[in-house]
Amino acid sequence: MQIHQLKPKTKRKSKKRVGRGGIKGTYSGKGLKGQNARSGRKLPPIVRSVIKRYPKLRGYKFNSLNYKPAIVDLSTIEKKFEEGANIFPKDLIEKGIVKNPLGRVLVVKILAKGDIKKNLTINDCLYSNKAKEKIEKAGGKANTLKIKEPVVKEKKKRIKKEKTEVKKEEKKVEKKVEKPKKAKTKK
Repeated sequence: MQIHQLKPKTKRKSKKRVGRGGIKGTYSGKGLKGQNARSGRKLPPIVRSVIKRYPKLRGYKFNSLNYKPAIVDLSTIEKKFEEGANIFPKDLIEKGIVKNPLGRVLVVKILAKGDIKKNLTINDCLYSNKAKEKIEKAGGKANTLKIKEPVVKEKKKRIKKEKTEVKKEEKKVEKKVEKPKKAKTKK
């Protein structure tokens, strides 16, 4: 058997032909007169304008530009590392504190839950204010990670700003055009 010899078991369902007599009857489901009853009518759906205003979800498995940092508490760092250790996010992965299954650049945020008494230097992480105070109080250092805002967001902000400026200029021009000066007539 070859592919051109295959045939379906069921028959094809015939397409519904509106306005050719039969079940749908006289007006073919279009109602009575008016624009909607005529052939070739094309009206924008009323809901379209509402739908266009909503922010759209970016599809299945969309990787957003916003980073979500992995959260680590000071108490876990206190337990896992020795006095005077120099800690990077890769060390946190090696010790099993943080997981990074996709192998992306890891952003870690350290929170102030628990106490710390060891002198530790923690690099390339984000910190809550209290966590930073506790680390420095224990004699350690908290070197922060500098994250740049994604270029796409900056570009969007710039475009939005330009659009608002253009709209303001258009409104000014409209106001000038609308109010022509009237000539005064004396009686």
